Amino acid sequence: MTTFNDFGLHADINRALAAKDYTTPTPIQTQAIPPLMKGRDLCGIAQTGTGKTAGFSLPSIHHLITYPHKTNPRSCRMLVLAPTRELAAQIAQSCRDYGRFTKLRVSTVFGGVPINKQIRDLAQGVEILVATPGRLLDLIDQRALRLDDVEIFVLDEADQMMDMGFIHSLRRIAKLLPSRRQNLFFSATMPKEIAHLAEQFLEDPVTVSVTPAATTVEKISQFSTFVEQKEKQALLHSVIASEDIDRALIFTRTKHGADRVVRHLAGAGIKAMAIHGNKSQSQRTHALQAFRSGEIKLLVATDIAARGIDVSGVSHVINFEIPNVPEQYVHRIGRTARAGAEGKAISFIAPDERPYMRDIERVTRSKSAPMPLPENFNELVRNLPKPAQPPRDTGSKGRDPNRQRQDAMRGRNGGAGKPQGERGPRRDGAPGEAAEGQRKRRFRPRNKSVGAHKGAVKRVQG
Repeated sequence: MTTFNDFGLHADINRALAAKDYTTPTPIQTQAIPPLMKGRDLCGIAQTGTGKTAGFSLPSIHHLITYPHKTNPRSCRMLVLAPTRELAAQIAQSCRDYGRFTKLRVSTVFGGVPINKQIRDLAQGVEILVATPGRLLDLIDQRALRLDDVEIFVLDEADQMMDMGFIHSLRRIAKLLPSRRQNLFFSATMPKEIAHLAEQFLEDPVTVSVTPAATTVEKISQFSTFVEQKEKQALLHSVIASEDIDRALIFTRTKHGADRVVRHLAGAGIKAMAIHGNKSQSQRTHALQAFRSGEIKLLVATDIAARGIDVSGVSHVINFEIPNVPEQYVHRIGRTARAGAEGKAISFIAPDERPYMRDIERVTRSKSAPMPLPENFNELVRNLPKPAQPPRDTGSKGRDPNRQRQDAMRGRNGGAGKPQGERGPRRDGAPGEAAEGQRKRRFRPRNKSVGAHKGAVKRVQG
């Protein structure tokens, strides 16, 4: 049996692994670490939860320790790109854990938080930088970061990057990287467009594939119930009351749908939180911490916001709404049955979602077991509690009022004044939020009766 000691990793790394009680590598780590230790490029096909973060970070940290040199200001030696804030934060924390007995500096940059602190953190340079594409380009545009010293480049969750529209950002970043570098490319799926993207980054790569993307975890019991869309909330309350839930992730397709589910649960006295792109970073972090700590057992999420959520003890995944992309279903239910534990996935299927479920069954080559509606279901629907009222003064996109006032002040002082969530998709993985550095100020007359005519402003009387 292979152990981490067999790889020849630096003693400080083995010490950190021993502190975390890690002894046996996962299949992707066993396949990926040896060629990466030799400096080869790698194309890894693996889902979230297979251990790929350690698979690429351990040999990379080994390289940084073995070949030390002073890092230049506003630069990094290793760059990791992730599609979402949560995944970026998770990767950075793993790198800190594995490099805890070294002097390596790890920094994380993503949108939704002030950029000035990130500029200060990068001023002296760092060894490892984990970033989302949008904020990375913002820092480059402000000349707070340069990429010409990058020795190791990691692109994680490439398929999700494509789904979120980051292809142009990735191509721009690729042009800024030095030609001599080691490239690591990871994706849960490998359709033609992802393979073409990989060709642009990789040179003579080793290919590692662990658990085909179109299969589901064997220890997950899958169930489904056919129900009208308007009756799903009552069914959710019934499932929560009848199931032995340690922690449950509840998935919706839209951000507003996630908020509605939470308000309905609150109206029934059931504590839950939502995590999605319209939430501020502090709200997302708080919800995730509360879920990890067990303060709440129910977390309602959209697919994009759920990327990077790696929480142990998730006993149930509930598909309140079925994803229209089969691979998303695989990602969703893979949040349970981690580390050898068993899990349960329950899907609520409305009539218009049946084609989605057929596509999922065809791709995953498996069928979920039917779960009948409860005998008193009609009564549950009739007596469904009214949803709680949404919180006041949180802004149109769920942002706290203090943050909105800060954004407004920045706008008046010549900074980026367009509030998050006002227009357009983020480049860093939070749809519906405006990217830092991309906000534009617009003149709006304070009095609606003021208008422009032939270049002159005049008051309209009467």
